[in-house]
Amino acid sequence: MAFSLATMLDLGSLNILGHARQKSSGSGAVLDVELRKTAFLIHASSRDVADVTEINDLDELAGYRPHWRSLLTNTHRASFFHTLDWLEAYWRHFGSGQRLRVLIVRSEGLVRGIVPLVVRTEPTRLGRVRVLTYPLDYWGMFYGPIGPQPTAALSAAMIHVAQTRRDWDLIDLRWIDREGCDALRALSDSRLAGWQPRERVGEQGAVIELGDSWESYWSSRGHRWRNNVGRCERKLAALGEVAYIRYRPVGADCDDDEPRWDLYSSCETIAGRSWQGSSTTGTTLTHGPVRDYLRDAFAAAARAGGVDLNLLRLDGRAVAFAYCFHLQGHVFGLRMGYDSSVTDVGAGTVLMRRMVEDSFARGDRIFDLGPGYLECKRPWLTSIATSYRCRQYSGASPRAQALRLKDCLFLFPRSAWEHIFGRSAAPRRPSAAGHRGAERPRKHSHAERGNELTGG
Repeated sequence: MAFSLATMLDLGSLNILGHARQKSSGSGAVLDVELRKTAFLIHASSRDVADVTEINDLDELAGYRPHWRSLLTNTHRASFFHTLDWLEAYWRHFGSGQRLRVLIVRSEGLVRGIVPLVVRTEPTRLGRVRVLTYPLDYWGMFYGPIGPQPTAALSAAMIHVAQTRRDWDLIDLRWIDREGCDALRALSDSRLAGWQPRERVGEQGAVIELGDSWESYWSSRGHRWRNNVGRCERKLAALGEVAYIRYRPVGADCDDDEPRWDLYSSCETIAGRSWQGSSTTGTTLTHGPVRDYLRDAFAAAARAGGVDLNLLRLDGRAVAFAYCFHLQGHVFGLRMGYDSSVTDVGAGTVLMRRMVEDSFARGDRIFDLGPGYLECKRPWLTSIATSYRCRQYSGASPRAQALRLKDCLFLFPRSAWEHIFGRSAAPRRPSAAGHRGAERPRKHSHAERGNELTGG
């Protein structure tokens, strides 16, 4: 499907200028070289025609792997979840019952962006609805289009969606990073006649920014917390020899993609001996619904050079682990656990300290501790990141319109409810970090509240 990119110019420029403002300093703000290149591409392509190709088969999508990898290097806040390797692993285990809709955006014969989408059926209080969304499924914190022009690519993708057969009742784009993609503006494109998207707060997550030195970061932690960590270190050392192992293979391209199942098996053993062994959430390393997926994702990350496995050993016995992904200096903590026999000495806390210090030494830029459990992560974080979600309800779906009405009533000011109907009639709203309209992960998700990188 082809259409003019002329009106996409403003969207792309907005995306660039947002980054430019962050990169500017002093009174003479100047776009850096990469931003100039991106701006040039948008201006050049605005006179041409964009072509959107839809891929519904994972095998066919493999042919776009070189384009995907190239665009990924210029994707804002990219993580391993943005890779095709992760999508393939995820789809093998959870693709059943979902429809893949990956949209390839071209201009001047070149692939400018990739927008991975899926259609899945989700339960709501008003019944089951077909939802068009990103495939992340709450495994990570952020997701969006692949490439340097995410807002423009998303706009092109939504126009394609609007002009093809509707297989959805609700478009619900979750895990949006506002700094990288203005999804609300993309879905408000003038060519999307009748669309009235709504944006809401999603989740909040803990982030450690690794820009300064380790010494500077550590000195910024509270005196009491530093003493507590030091006490944990001494207690653990008193029990035996402590060794820290961090495994980061470079990947198949450099003939370094051995998964090291011996190390991963140690993680599973620890998970079985920790509180996770008795957990009923079904999201930990040893639980059937996700066990095979987590192993498959580990192998895929090793091949792609994106696995980051951390182990803490006491006299040669593994007592704590952290299963992470990394990409382009971005580390994401997926799972963490520690042997219940060393809970009192804080093995998880000792492991966290060594991971963060080592990340500084390796030159990592961001350590994402994941969404939720903010109180446990607060001593480590330097900032709190917020994701957003953007919804568009189908006018042809009665159930979607009922959901739209429900959401409108939910966002109606509480004071107005009380004034018109009385205090008892005002709807109760869950508080998520003080944001009105914030929403918890859906109960259907395999990854709901699965991030356990909290230390211990």
